[in-house]
Amino acid sequence: MVDSPLTPGEGRSPASSTSSLMDSLLGLLRIRVERGVNLAVRDVRSSDPYIVVKMGKQKLKTRVIKKDVNPEWNEDLTLSITDPNQPVKLTVYDHDMFSKDDKMGDAEIDIKPYIEALRMDPKCLPSGTVLARVQPCRQNFLAEESCITYSDGKVVQHLCLRLRNVECGEVEVQLQWIDLPGSKGLGSK
Repeated sequence: MVDSPLTPGEGRSPASSTSSLMDSLLGLLRIRVERGVNLAVRDVRSSDPYIVVKMGKQKLKTRVIKKDVNPEWNEDLTLSITDPNQPVKLTVYDHDMFSKDDKMGDAEIDIKPYIEALRMDPKCLPSGTVLARVQPCRQNFLAEESCITYSDGKVVQHLCLRLRNVECGEVEVQLQWIDLPGSKGLGSK
């Protein structure tokens, strides 16, 4: 009797599928959703905004802030990163009790410049060092220059994103990387 090779997905245990996820996982990206600035009014005089963050099949959301077009969330949302070329999509909504939630604009975060800065391995640099600057342009959603800095042993990027498909509004977020033991890590390109 001759053993035949396994076809994809055949005879695999749940543990082996977990290890294949870890093999492709680069690490975690913590997105600190700080605040909204001058968001659009979608109710009578204000809005009840919340943010949905999507990357691939992952979808996370903040809590709703009632009656505030300048909300402060200060919430951390964490995404698993397997492909740094995939954009992070951010959409602001107005929560409505009796009808579909209204869209209040959207933006995308290109994490490639941040990943490149992480790969520099800045551990020997002094705290507060600016690793890179990303200028606003037609290809990104930045409202102002974004600096990627090495501070207190962490690489952090602060972004002020201009929302599109809406009359006004910006969202401020901060990116921070979390290395995961057993993951592929950022060593490979």
